[in-house]
Amino acid sequence: MALSDTTQVKQLIAQALAEDLGWGDVTTEALVPDTQQGKASIIAKARGTIAGVEVAKQVFLKVDPRLKMDILVKDGTEVKLRDVIARIEGKTSNILKAERVALNFLQHLSGIASETARYVQAVKGLPVSITDTRKTIPGLRTLEKYAVQIGGGKNHRMHLGDGVLIKDNHLAALRNQGIRIQEVIARARQKAPKKLRVEIEVKTIEEAIEAAESGADLIMLDNMNLKDMRQAVQLIKGSALTEASGGITLDRVRAVAETGVNLISVGALTHSAKALDISLELELA
Repeated sequence: MALSDTTQVKQLIAQALAEDLGWGDVTTEALVPDTQQGKASIIAKARGTIAGVEVAKQVFLKVDPRLKMDILVKDGTEVKLRDVIARIEGKTSNILKAERVALNFLQHLSGIASETARYVQAVKGLPVSITDTRKTIPGLRTLEKYAVQIGGGKNHRMHLGDGVLIKDNHLAALRNQGIRIQEVIARARQKAPKKLRVEIEVKTIEEAIEAAESGADLIMLDNMNLKDMRQAVQLIKGSALTEASGGITLDRVRAVAETGVNLISVGALTHSAKALDISLELELA
């Protein structure tokens, strides 16, 4: 099933249209004849990777099922300035009513895919995966994580039930009871669903070694400098997967990858990606 056909995405589209069109489009209704037919092109105004074009199509069809939209550029395609992504034909007023919501989805998701692709390109040739985080806009996680995949990245946890991740605040709460990393991991193994991997966040080389010796599946090296990160990876010796997290930027991501970590998680892929500039240009039929 296509992502745009899922119940969740259909609900998001309906909610977005209700937010924008729930009170009508007074400008279009006052100025554009209801009988007027038109054509429009969705055009890239910058270089980037497209994601969400099927979602945009569903927005137009939700407003008017009689609209015809031909997709010329599929998700995952890199576009350049003035490339035509799609063409739409039908009642002019309905094209205009759907325009902003459709472009909002397409621009936002393409921005995430484009930023992810830049990170993936920066570590090309190294045995490491770029992953996202749960730092997503509430309600848009499924779409945003889809866009990360389109850009060549991997998804970390989709939600809190998708894996054990023992964070610094979990450790702080348990240390207050005198419980050390070894017992924390053992407790997680005992009480969490057996199929889930156990990951733990550490801040020092000593904590990383203790976590590896305690049987963690994945060790998150949080905000470590490159020297400590490299040493932690060497001392863990492959007994657990390693993940670099915190303060990851495009400028330093390759240096981080060269420490030997298996994963690099980047919250900025979703919480700070700049929307890709895309516009709709109308012409009369």
